[in-house]
Amino acid sequence: MRGFNTRAIHVGSEPDPITGAVNPPVYLTSTYAQDSVGKPRFSDYARVDNPTRAALESCLAGLEEARHGVAFASGLAGEDALLRTLSPGDHVILGSDAYGGTFRLMSRIFGAWGLTISFADLSDMDAVHAAFQPTTRMLWVETPSNPMLHIVSIASLAARAHERGARLVVDNTFATPYLQRPLTLGADVVVHSTTKYVGGHSDVLGGFVATNDDELADMLKFHQYAIGAVPGPLDCYLLLRGLKTLGVRMDRHCTNARLVAAFLSGHDAVDQVFYPGLPSHPGHEIAAAQMDDFGGMVSFTVKGGNAAARHVCETTTVFTLAESLGGVESLIELPADMTHVSTSGSMLEPSNSLIRLSVGIEDVDDLLADLSGALA
Repeated sequence: MRGFNTRAIHVGSEPDPITGAVNPPVYLTSTYAQDSVGKPRFSDYARVDNPTRAALESCLAGLEEARHGVAFASGLAGEDALLRTLSPGDHVILGSDAYGGTFRLMSRIFGAWGLTISFADLSDMDAVHAAFQPTTRMLWVETPSNPMLHIVSIASLAARAHERGARLVVDNTFATPYLQRPLTLGADVVVHSTTKYVGGHSDVLGGFVATNDDELADMLKFHQYAIGAVPGPLDCYLLLRGLKTLGVRMDRHCTNARLVAAFLSGHDAVDQVFYPGLPSHPGHEIAAAQMDDFGGMVSFTVKGGNAAARHVCETTTVFTLAESLGGVESLIELPADMTHVSTSGSMLEPSNSLIRLSVGIEDVDDLLADLSGALA
């Protein structure tokens, strides 16, 4: 198998056989000519398939080492399609630290539909075992998690899920396939918000689901077609373009995040730092074993509570106060009042003094100076 960066650049982007164009065209079409009734040349309708989307799906599935990949209009649209493979009365175990949007989708949308959810500390195998019910169909994992950067063993959780007849779903948004490939570690499904690191420039929305399960892939493709939450061709082009530089961007994200985490760890105004690259992190050894590097996300708590955390978030000038993550620019946010406000009152609610950083690819000295000024 060729290297990651070679595949990211070339898979799905072979030169056009007629013109020699080195990039796939943006196919702006809603329908396709048919040579005879019921026999289209490519597809019958753009919701069913689009050549630009097919190129993206081929490339990202290959990077995840998956046989199948299905692209969606957003990460939550991909999660929605996956959860629709369940039935009312089915049960899902969700980690006790998870993205607020996933929690909102499961609890408020699918909860009303009949899905039941339990939470568990996924680093505690006894707690995981206790959370299983006869109706459990999915064990849903984020590693690293959002926003606490918890790390759990994918291989161990896959074994436990399969013992109980459940699928292991891994949200690989933070790690990306450049740093971690969950299917090779035993996971059944990988989900992404491609809005984040895959796109990499804060200019496109997208989602993706990858699997080696043929039957599940057929169901996901049917949901993609029947529900219609598909990405547009320009979105797919931008995501495919983002994939070409994913490796080099992630190298810089990881380097900068490592230095930011070290700086914060030694600062008097900082209480705790959460970054799996720190030897003091409880999941450091597991992360070192199942990841190729530790990622570009850093979270930390500050002394002085919510008021102090708000001051830091509102004072930086290089870090932009904004939700989302994974772009080339550095972002700072207060999860309890921003991305995770939907978890308020639940066990997923983060501390109101927790700050989450998406460390970009700027010159790291500027990032450190910016944080130093805000923490002063």
